[in-house]
Amino acid sequence: MVRAFVNWFRSSWIAYGYDGQGTAPLEAIAWRLFGVLILAAFIAITFTTHPRPGLHGRDIGVLASFVAFAVFAIAAHPERRDLPARQRILALIGVIVAAGCLGAFQPHGVWVLGPYYVAIVAALNLDRRAAWLIFLAAIAPFLAGYLSQGQIANAGTFLSGILPWFFAMRLLHYVAEQRDELKASRALEAEAAAAAERGRLAREMHDVLAHSLSALALQLETTRLLARDRDVDPDVTQAIDRAHHLAASGLDEARRAIAAERGEELPGPERIGALADAFKEQSGLPVALEVRGEPRELPPEARLAVYRTAQEALTNVRRHATAERVDVSLAYGPDSTVLVVEDHADFGSPPPPPPAGIALNGGYGLTGMRERAELLGGELHAAPTPGGFRVELRLPAAG
Repeated sequence: MVRAFVNWFRSSWIAYGYDGQGTAPLEAIAWRLFGVLILAAFIAITFTTHPRPGLHGRDIGVLASFVAFAVFAIAAHPERRDLPARQRILALIGVIVAAGCLGAFQPHGVWVLGPYYVAIVAALNLDRRAAWLIFLAAIAPFLAGYLSQGQIANAGTFLSGILPWFFAMRLLHYVAEQRDELKASRALEAEAAAAAERGRLAREMHDVLAHSLSALALQLETTRLLARDRDVDPDVTQAIDRAHHLAASGLDEARRAIAAERGEELPGPERIGALADAFKEQSGLPVALEVRGEPRELPPEARLAVYRTAQEALTNVRRHATAERVDVSLAYGPDSTVLVVEDHADFGSPPPPPPAGIALNGGYGLTGMRERAELLGGELHAAPTPGGFRVELRLPAAG
């Protein structure tokens, strides 16, 4: 509890936009200490000034006013940043009424802290119009009370004391707004710079990679037609066909990557079926795809992780395994999204795992898949099984 109290003192809504983040300077810590001392003095004076809070006669009114003052003051506290403006205004009006009642029951108490508190909170947390209206509502009844009793000097002292507090807090409010606007502007500049860099990379990928793959696919197509015209061995023709298909698929993936860098939609779990069909066509192996649970929308990076992991795992099977069939399952659980790609072969001992660092279709091996999962708060397990090899990706439900 002591540590929590110290941490509260070291954070400051005055210095950091009253969001409680960061370590406050000494002046802000002194401000908090001043507030705590004022609160302690308010409680002590209220309970030691006649009439004291109690359960008999006039004492009940003092007690009720004090409790109402405390409840409304806590409700309107400036550190409650998520409090709607309307609720804060109602709470501040409650503080004004409670302070007036406390002053009526206990004239020699410190009820005057009520309008000061209202002026400070309104200046810090409300817009200009609402802040001024609440400020005028806070001082008007008390000024009227002083003037009706001929206490002009007290009215002047009250007004000259509360006005500087209100103006100072309004200036602090403006400074905080300007700081927030500057922070938002810098964030937008950073996003614009990142978008520009993505655009540059997309243009580079298009000019180099996509053009190279297009030329490769065209050259393979020409070679395939030439091989057929010259009655080349069918096995060679089939190999050229597969190479052409891979080049065309790589070109399609490059175009999708470029589109993703330009902010277009990333591939996701809904395209795993197409991956399985393409794998079956290229490898000739049967693929069983199963989706369990209610599909849900995943964040962009999680969608891409699921798709890329399925893509790389199937590519591993085609390149490094002697499988007879492949099972792909995607399960949407209450706490996680789980993708499993497992190949099965008919041999007595498990095959060696594929090299962890090998670069695959999208430029990622098992290491890349695992790093992608960990960045999203998930995990990836890849290991041989008695009948083949199993890759399991597990991501938290929130992505």
